[in-house]
Amino acid sequence: MKLPVIKHLTQFIEENDEDFLVETIETLEALTEVPSLKDEELDVIGELISNMYGAIEVNKMIKKGTTKKEALNNFMQRVLGAIDK
Repeated sequence: MKLPVIKHLTQFIEENDEDFLVETIETLEALTEVPSLKDEELDVIGELISNMYGAIEVNKMIKKGTTKKEALNNFMQRVLGAIDK
């Protein structure tokens, strides 16, 4: 996951709508079913999907009243904590 990408996607959600990301995730997940995709291509799709889910999580925290900066920091700390375990 990349914080700058998640930050940008969070801004996109604020300016547009979360549904755009949800529909994009669904589309990308459907693409993973293509048998001819190479591992590298699947890795890129997976990275995009995880960043989009991250932005959706950050957006949920913002809706609950957390500042954008704090929500981004909290989310990345959770991610890094999960990786360290």
